[in-house]
Amino acid sequence: MIKKTILTAVLFFFSFLLGSAVGFLTDNGKESRVSAASEGSWGLSFEKDGEPPVGNATASDLAQYNAYYIQETEEKVLYLTFDAGYENGYTEEILDALEKHDVSATFFLTGAYVDSAPELVRRMAEEGHTVGNHTWHHPDMSQISDMESFQEELSYVDEKYFEITGERMKKYYRPPRGIYSETNLKMAQELGYQTFFWSLAYVDWYDDDQPTREEAFDKLLGRIHPGAVVLLHSTSATNAQILDELLTKWEEMGYEILPLAELDGSGRQ
Repeated sequence: MIKKTILTAVLFFFSFLLGSAVGFLTDNGKESRVSAASEGSWGLSFEKDGEPPVGNATASDLAQYNAYYIQETEEKVLYLTFDAGYENGYTEEILDALEKHDVSATFFLTGAYVDSAPELVRRMAEEGHTVGNHTWHHPDMSQISDMESFQEELSYVDEKYFEITGERMKKYYRPPRGIYSETNLKMAQELGYQTFFWSLAYVDWYDDDQPTREEAFDKLLGRIHPGAVVLLHSTSATNAQILDELLTKWEEMGYEILPLAELDGSGRQ
């Protein structure tokens, strides 16, 4: 069992690095806008700092599939999410910072993560964070066209989470590397899932080429905007080091950090 878990984590790690360069082109150049019905990688165009970026699908395009990437609002609110493909030694520090600031975040977990770090998964749940589904193997989900295979990628994570916490996962889904298709969005919707992309991210996933504090603050402060869905990676040493200060700076800028349930409406009375 241990060998299987290690092998799964190693295979995921290399798949994660290979695909990240494709799926996270949120900082470089401008993406052409396409219909939500098109297949491809989620992308953003930042035209002016402090203002919402243009996605390659509009909020209304995505809404028909119960999918989101931003809240259309002028209020200074943001939604903090973490993609957690594997445990890299930084989650405790991240959770400590979130607890200090009384912030509820959403962690999208893969099978490799829930299999190898059950104590951290329990802590996320116990401290009031939302745990979402990032699939078992972190594959290119747009290549999966049958419902059975699609559902298996999600249900395996949900079942493991239930074993660990005694609770069912929130039906929140984030496509690995942001690669999606209309078929994927429809299947997730049919299974009762809501799909979450993001409106702010930066290149933080390379273990051996981490951004500096200055680079991180430049992106995460300069490009923050009302209604932002922020994506950070819990594998990042830089994110762990700056999170306490980052949360403080966002608060000083007048931003309130809300759980995703406030964005999708399920947390409103």
